[in-house]
Amino acid sequence: MALGYVMLTSVTAIMFKNLGMDNGKAAQYSSMLILAYTVKPLFAPFVEMYRTKKFFVLCAQVLIGLGFIGVALAMALPNYMAYLMVGFFALSFVGATQDIASDGVYVTSLDARAQSLYCGVQSLSWNIGPIFAAGGMVYLSGRLHTDLFHHDANVFGPAWIDAWRIIFFLAGGLTLAMAAWHARVMPDGARAHNTPASVAEGGRILLDAFVTLFAKRGIWRMIAFAFLFRLSIGFLEKIGPFFMVDPVAKGGLGMSNELLGIIYGTYGLAAVLLGSLLGGLYVARRGLQATLFVLCCAVNIPNITFLLMSIYLPTNLLLIALGVVVEKFFFGFGAVGFMIYLMQQLAPGKYSTTHYAFGTGIMGLCGLVTGVISGYLQESLGYVSYFVFVMLATIPSFLAAWFAPFHHAQAIAPAQEVSA
Repeated sequence: MALGYVMLTSVTAIMFKNLGMDNGKAAQYSSMLILAYTVKPLFAPFVEMYRTKKFFVLCAQVLIGLGFIGVALAMALPNYMAYLMVGFFALSFVGATQDIASDGVYVTSLDARAQSLYCGVQSLSWNIGPIFAAGGMVYLSGRLHTDLFHHDANVFGPAWIDAWRIIFFLAGGLTLAMAAWHARVMPDGARAHNTPASVAEGGRILLDAFVTLFAKRGIWRMIAFAFLFRLSIGFLEKIGPFFMVDPVAKGGLGMSNELLGIIYGTYGLAAVLLGSLLGGLYVARRGLQATLFVLCCAVNIPNITFLLMSIYLPTNLLLIALGVVVEKFFFGFGAVGFMIYLMQQLAPGKYSTTHYAFGTGIMGLCGLVTGVISGYLQESLGYVSYFVFVMLATIPSFLAAWFAPFHHAQAIAPAQEVSA
């Protein structure tokens, strides 16, 4: 799920910047691709209509793989940016469909207790995608650009096209390989008892799904939680990497794509994997209600590392890596709270897949809104003042987590099972 999502909504931001866009446009164009993930509840019921959830996952992965290869081919055309945006926009809807079906497999294949026990593994798996894409692929783009095509890594512009073409060929091939693997090992996912038999019935079910959603107790506080839990992350997601690669004269750290990829793909990867596993064990042992505010603090407070780096502009790679490690570890630790809250408190009921998609769609809306304005806001404020603003954006997250309602029983795994 995460590989396609991050390639479309985050890695494209680095690519656009490499190709010569300013921060505002690069953040805006990549954030617009989040739209499909925001409106996915509107077509979530139709994923139930035909075959199995696994079938939709596999179809979507094949289309994404072929689409990435098509993007690589389109970059050889004149005026390629228009073709890229059309292709990316279409792929974002395919990726959103994959997310709906994949979440449905997880939610319907495991009971509440198993969801709690494996939420750390699920979060770990999802977080591998951003590190692999925003770390490994970005690193490789820089190496290709400087070593294979012999260009200056610090000069942005059209010379980056060939490097990014190879990256999208690789991403497409990897996605197709995953589809082949999932065809062998992925469970089908349970069919909903209210599976629509036609598009008209699907429309009626969609309407009923929304009616029942807004009839849930505390729904507006749940929606506030879904939108605000990762508010500061939304403002940081695009600008953090921009800060790393912008020259010192513009207030950045002046790093190359290779160094950015190494830090995110090695130190950041290890930190987020460890954080996700420990966060999952923490929730499984103590329960979500007792830990949710702590998890919210873990996600948001470590963002201060970017403020400190923007003030002191360190040149020591170990110090920069340490800042990334702190932010990624605590993000991995705390992010499990968001997913398991949606699964156990927002999703339960006869439309669990659609309601879970609604919750993740609200999260996507947060990413869309914050991403579109983040680049222009950063250009207006400068990096130091912008990261101060990011820290202020953590306050709504704390309030949303503190007042998040709990109306469903939580499963807490026995200590010996968690240890196992």
